[in-house]
Amino acid sequence: MTLLPFIVLIGAMFLMTRSAKRKQQEAARMRDQMQPGSGIRTIGGMYATVKEVNDDTVLLDAGPGVELLFAKNAIATVLPDDEYNRIVHGIEHDLKSDGDLVPDDASSLTGTDEPAAGDDKPVDLGKKDAADEPADATAEAKADAEPKKTDGDTEAK
Repeated sequence: MTLLPFIVLIGAMFLMTRSAKRKQQEAARMRDQMQPGSGIRTIGGMYATVKEVNDDTVLLDAGPGVELLFAKNAIATVLPDDEYNRIVHGIEHDLKSDGDLVPDDASSLTGTDEPAAGDDKPVDLGKKDAADEPADATAEAKADAEPKKTDGDTEAK
């Protein structure tokens, strides 16, 4: 019975080291697949383009006239072209060109571009002017503004 916690502890340590080793192998595989022209991010957070790949080092192009030599294990990730261009150059992938455009209104559902017959009057969602209000509403508003006395309120004692 006293060996059971010890065995469980050894098993947990084995599983944790196994997952860490698997992550290291995946990172090494990713670094081996780097090619000149790939966009990368270093472990320090710098974005650059791979210019040359050697056995243990990578030559990076960080900007016009700026070449940096990094160790291969300092590369955190190789980015897809779309993501690299979005982050570094601010170029967004144009989603509108990929598919059909969605109209701003429901006119495509009816098959006509003309507004419906009942929609010829503009709808005003703003406040009404005092001149537009009926006289009854104005009187009610003034009566509501005056304070009302209740049974418990008295002016003199």
